[in-house]
Amino acid sequence: MWGYLPGASLQGSPLLSPVPVALPTSTLSEDSWKDVCGGGCGFAVAISESGKLITWGSEDDLGQSYLTSGQHGETPEPFPLPTEAPIVKAAAGWAHCVSLTDKGEAYTWGWKECVPSGKVLLDSTGVRFEKDSFGKQSLLQTEQEGPKPQSSNSTGGMLSRVDNRKAREGSIKKRRTSSAKQEPESSSMSDDETFLASPCLVTLGPGVRISTIAAGGRHTLALSDMGQVWGWGYGGEGQLGLGSRTKLVSSPHLIPCFNPSAYGKDRPSLVHQGSLSSTEDISKVPGSRVKGIACGGRHSAVITDAGQLLTFGWGLHGQCGLGNTHDQLRPACVSALSGVKVAGIAAGLWHTLCFSAEGQVYAFGGNQFGQLGTGADQAETLPKLLDASNLENKRAKIVSCGARHSVVLTEGGEIFSWGWNKYGQLGLGDCIDRNIPSPVSIGGCQLKNVACGWWHTLLLATTSTKLVKENRDEEQFC
Repeated sequence: MWGYLPGASLQGSPLLSPVPVALPTSTLSEDSWKDVCGGGCGFAVAISESGKLITWGSEDDLGQSYLTSGQHGETPEPFPLPTEAPIVKAAAGWAHCVSLTDKGEAYTWGWKECVPSGKVLLDSTGVRFEKDSFGKQSLLQTEQEGPKPQSSNSTGGMLSRVDNRKAREGSIKKRRTSSAKQEPESSSMSDDETFLASPCLVTLGPGVRISTIAAGGRHTLALSDMGQVWGWGYGGEGQLGLGSRTKLVSSPHLIPCFNPSAYGKDRPSLVHQGSLSSTEDISKVPGSRVKGIACGGRHSAVITDAGQLLTFGWGLHGQCGLGNTHDQLRPACVSALSGVKVAGIAAGLWHTLCFSAEGQVYAFGGNQFGQLGTGADQAETLPKLLDASNLENKRAKIVSCGARHSVVLTEGGEIFSWGWNKYGQLGLGDCIDRNIPSPVSIGGCQLKNVACGWWHTLLLATTSTKLVKENRDEEQFC
């Protein structure tokens, strides 16, 4: 791993180059790493071979990452979940997490506005407005985006734990004050009861089995094994694809990506209420099911089985790739890629990456820190093919986005990173931003997966060192 995790960075300084991370021998002596899932704002998430959800990196203070990631510090530890079923996938947003078991069941926890509670809140253009029992419905934008950058080419990188703690405590106080003004009836509740929710099972419908999950800043998507997409959480910019500026959807709802007749009995419950797109709008989408999903800060993206990319949500920086900076309230085809079969997708705070079946990488959205990798700093409202010499004759296998940085793992086992690097999240040994893909040096490892957190990056690799006891390659972070 590399980058910044408050509780795992010595003296508050970021890790500028890849550093191995070991599982604790005291509790997981016979276990090994299986997969990396990135993490959220100040905490890391991964999965062990035995199916344990592992979290670490948050500080023992009032910061939101400490509370939502399991109150773990420097050492990775299993996160307690109300199930013994092995975890196969996990994702994290700004201050919430979601995990998926091998039985297709999803558990989620963190800020209560991100956790299903069974109620739907809409604005004046929606169908109805209900007061949610959790009270608080919005967070400050600055809190979601993280610490404000000082410059696009920072050469410092040393962080102050005291300053960070004060900033977090200040934001917590603002949230408490705001909540107290809006919800006086909940003043008798503790802070944890007001803002946090323990892991709970997400129920989509009878017989619905979840195959993968994605977490955005304050919203979540789930993909069923039937190729249907469900969403919940905050949707004020359209990131839940329900056709209106939803304040909060606390009950999972089916997101229409195709002709409603394709859903049969499972058509979205709000379709008759006029909040969704018409049949004419979505009947032309190539494909019959969704095969991939991604969540950005406040936007979402899905890939159909025909390789068509659809996006929806916040569009201020062009991150929906539709040629404009408008919010997209319903899933819309990215027409600029109509002739491209999209194979993979990732989304950051303000930008989006995807790659084709031929392994070519496209980027669009905000580019203030070079996170698009185009060699420039202007935003792109349409997908732009990355033609950097470093990627010539290389095929992308995996793409991942942090808040403002990007990473690609190639089929040849090379890793490249670019974008914001104030906290060393590019793994290049310094804190200088890059606006073109730059190779990350990883020696003696076979690279298997990469996943970005907001300010850090995790890499799963197989070393050449044999474990004599188990006679197999050792999975670890390099």
